[in-house]
Amino acid sequence: MIFLRSLVFNVLYYLITAIMAVAVLPIFIFSPERGGGWVIRLWASIEIWLLRATIGTRLVIRGVENLPPGGALVAAKHQSMFETFALFTLLDRPSFVMKRELARIPLWGWYAIRAGTIAVGREEGTSALRQLAVDVGKAIARGRKVVIFPEGTRRPPGAEPDYKGGIAHLYRKSGAHVVPVALNSGLFWPRRQFRRYPGVLVIAFLPPIAPGLKSREFMTRLESEIETASTELLTEAADAVPPPALLPEALTRLAQRGRHGEV
Repeated sequence: MIFLRSLVFNVLYYLITAIMAVAVLPIFIFSPERGGGWVIRLWASIEIWLLRATIGTRLVIRGVENLPPGGALVAAKHQSMFETFALFTLLDRPSFVMKRELARIPLWGWYAIRAGTIAVGREEGTSALRQLAVDVGKAIARGRKVVIFPEGTRRPPGAEPDYKGGIAHLYRKSGAHVVPVALNSGLFWPRRQFRRYPGVLVIAFLPPIAPGLKSREFMTRLESEIETASTELLTEAADAVPPPALLPEALTRLAQRGRHGEV
């Protein structure tokens, strides 16, 4: 049953994406940036509804009151592709930081850049980080929420974290609040897998970290708050009836970290 539902979801997901990518092209070409953002928000909302209708995955949002007004950095846990579009429906005019290679994908990359995405060439090293800080600063000055995934890539739920120092550089240079985001999306939309799973998918905005901390103190606090809250979401999922199908794997990874003193 899970396989058949996943098949239906994936076919409809890519079909809707393809149809909308072509149908709304004139809007992206001729409309202002805000109009383009509205189209992406509509597409993302349809896909979130589709996930619930076909798979039975219900999205729950917590802590929206923790989002400060105006510009800020939003540092999110990254477990699946789901949050890359779901966060677009939860934030006003967000700017996502993404790899420059993705911006070169026909249509998809064009839409991303048109919607205000900030592309970074990671192979350029420190010069790319300096330019990223400038671009992020400009976006925040315009009142936008800049979304960044501090680990740089998707990590399965319960896995050992791997936070990169770039977020500390952006925090220091921008002088902005940073909103940590915890989630459990990897239990329902696992990376590099075809199957999708039912349950309650939670995205939780945590209290913002004010500017002014030293880089090491900031990184320690950011990782601790995101990982602690994400772990709590895993243990909370264990109380579901039935529990998520992928929960045992996640708890095993979590236990392995604990044996090494990493939790």
